[in-house]
Amino acid sequence: MSGYNAVLARNPEQAPKPIGPYAQTVAFSHYNNLSAQLPIDPATGELVPGGATEQAKQVLANIGAVVEGIDHVMDDVVRLSVFVTDIGDVDAVDAVIATAFTDYVPTRTTVAVAALPLGAAVQMDALVSNGEGTIPNAPQAGDLVKVVNDTDGAPQSPASSQTVAFSHYNNLAAQLPVDPATGELVAGGVAEQTRQCLANIKAVLQGIDVPVDDIVRVTIFLTNLSDIDTVDEVYTTFFPDSAIARAAGYLPARTVVEASALPHGALVQIEAVVSHGDGTPPQAVEDRHGIVIRANDTDAAPRSPLSTQTVAFSHYNHLSAQLPIDPTTGELVAGGVAEQTRQCLANIKAIVESIDHAMDDVVKVNLFLTDIADTAAVDEVYATFFPGGVPARRTVGVSALPAGALIQVDAVVANAEGTPPVA
Repeated sequence: MSGYNAVLARNPEQAPKPIGPYAQTVAFSHYNNLSAQLPIDPATGELVPGGATEQAKQVLANIGAVVEGIDHVMDDVVRLSVFVTDIGDVDAVDAVIATAFTDYVPTRTTVAVAALPLGAAVQMDALVSNGEGTIPNAPQAGDLVKVVNDTDGAPQSPASSQTVAFSHYNNLAAQLPVDPATGELVAGGVAEQTRQCLANIKAVLQGIDVPVDDIVRVTIFLTNLSDIDTVDEVYTTFFPDSAIARAAGYLPARTVVEASALPHGALVQIEAVVSHGDGTPPQAVEDRHGIVIRANDTDAAPRSPLSTQTVAFSHYNHLSAQLPIDPTTGELVAGGVAEQTRQCLANIKAIVESIDHAMDDVVKVNLFLTDIADTAAVDEVYATFFPGGVPARRTVGVSALPAGALIQVDAVVANAEGTPPVA
């Protein structure tokens, strides 16, 4: 249909050239998905000299170049994801970020990871609003507004808004196990910390009159992956949260990653993306009410009792992270990182095709590797699934992944037809 949105990939000239088979930004409908930016000087193609401060400045300059190259401004950033290799660098990085957002701050996730491409100390990616939409040759809804909210029921931070809504999504800041009454980490271990993270998420949602079951995607960062069983025991007391969701067996898409460290010395941090059925003005009432969540699982990819393989809402499908597990055996595939990459992407392809979409509809991919030196081998396989150099991408090195895998991949997929109310 000519009225459908189109996937729009762009590489602005003033930004660094991509160092892999990906585009710097891929827009679809009302969002631009930016590839993770490294501290590369676009004039030389090399990392800038200096420490975390200099690298953070270059990363933000690169994000700014991409944003300006698509005729947007930094205040259009709704979510910023910050990855550092040394958690001690966070204060220096925050000081730099504060100079880029003076009147408004997007939601934020900050994580220390084992390694970043090119040996960088800092990497950031961004989700940017796209008010004009991507219906070919036709503005979609005019200048939609961002809706920002903070509640006293969850921890507040001068560095981050708690939630920023744009069009049909609310993007929540990653929640740490901080008691909002004291501003300190809760006492106890990972169970207590998980409960506080999820309680904070619930409080943020209550502040915008949204139920927990409107969450479409969750990312869990742990400093010790062996804690996942304990985390899951708490997690299942929050999801599903209603009788309707329990009857439908609905659970959000999910990604679990081991971080090398988290802010405040936390053991766990949880990020959520939430559906926003009523949209943000000036979307007309008849165009924005009653959009449904559509969840889907297929036997052609591994299933999990704790997540749905893909959750669609409005114009996006959110896929759970895929491990290199053969769905017929339930075991890791034999071989090294090339074989594991192929299986991860085959699982994603099976999920995408099960909802009548194609790999060309993928707009963002997140790669998690236990050895960042494997990137070149991964790219050889990756390019066979994405020969056009799209989607946008993030690559980070982690110290461990579930099931002892070498690689894990999650994805966000365009959903041109949207999810209107069932007729």
